[in-house]
Amino acid sequence: MEKTRADRITWLLKPGELTLKGRNRPGFERALCRNLAARLKGTGAELAAGSGRLYVHAPSGADEDTVQNIEAALEKIFGIAGWARTVVAAKTREAVFAALIDAARECVHRGVSTFKIEARRTDKSFPLDSWAMRSEGGAAVLDAVPSLRVDVHHPEALIEVEIRERAYIYAMGQKGRRGLPVGTAGRGLLLLSGGIDSPVAGYLMESRGMGLDAVYFHAWPYTSDEARLKAVKLAEITGSYGIGIRLHTVDFAGIEIRIKENAPESWATILLRMAMMEAAERLARRRNCKCLITGESLSQVASQTIENITCTQSRITSPVMRPLIGMDKESIIRIAESIGTYATSILPYADCCALFSPAHPVLHGDPDEAGGLYESLDLSGLIQTALETAREEKCGFP
Repeated sequence: MEKTRADRITWLLKPGELTLKGRNRPGFERALCRNLAARLKGTGAELAAGSGRLYVHAPSGADEDTVQNIEAALEKIFGIAGWARTVVAAKTREAVFAALIDAARECVHRGVSTFKIEARRTDKSFPLDSWAMRSEGGAAVLDAVPSLRVDVHHPEALIEVEIRERAYIYAMGQKGRRGLPVGTAGRGLLLLSGGIDSPVAGYLMESRGMGLDAVYFHAWPYTSDEARLKAVKLAEITGSYGIGIRLHTVDFAGIEIRIKENAPESWATILLRMAMMEAAERLARRRNCKCLITGESLSQVASQTIENITCTQSRITSPVMRPLIGMDKESIIRIAESIGTYATSILPYADCCALFSPAHPVLHGDPDEAGGLYESLDLSGLIQTALETAREEKCGFP
């Protein structure tokens, strides 16, 4: 059987939603290729594009660590519907069927007992059409691997053939992240806490093609450095699904003290969040971010009633994206577990919001009353000073 290079591993990548973008599709494909190239940097892998497919070629003689690093990169890239390690064969009946049999034997090695063959033929000069490849290829597999049987409805393994510029044969492909390539929907600023919700919100916006900066509000010495490092770790994980995150740590201790000393206790959380939104908007403009992103979920906590959400965003004009707004906690936790942020999010290091939470917060704040209280605090100068002394770190970059 002929391969592109005798000792080189190849992966076939199926672009996802970006294939529906019509005349804008080339721009999305270029963004996907840029992201892939960035994530594959250092592995020695080569990226190639074909008609409707992308291909990643491992360097000759790649060791298992290199292969695992390549597959880890493919697993995290948005814009790919699926991917698989593939055999690249000559476009002959004999070569294709030999590769099908090899793939079937590998399936048996993995404990599979039923299979189905799917075939696509974009090169119409190939002598077998899709139906013939499925039927004749299936028969060849059954003859060579009698322990397997066909199940066209619920197969344990799907063996696929694609006849393009070459013949590609692969089995048990992986699902991709789908979505859109990060960077195709502009940039947003994520208000990152140390909790479960905000990293998930950032991940979901990345899945829609948005690049991220993030801001974390720290209150040393009232919040520990472990809490800050927790936020850094969450930014690292979230950034690994995109092209990295610049995390801006802003010291909000002075602002929190002023609120605690001069505002009604029941309003403390709302006023603090109003100050955070104002600070975030200023930072977003400096960083050319087009929106703010929060992990708010309607009525999950006291500050997230519709009235209090209205209060907290009343000082800004930027759009606020809330991808979790209609989700319950269990759904959010499932995503957090799947993307690897949950274990870090539940570490017992409280952020500044938790430490200054009143025992009996306002549940349905009035925006006019909130505005009056906020104005009386005169926080603008403190916010500006906090932003000027902010700490910036690069997290999750390739």
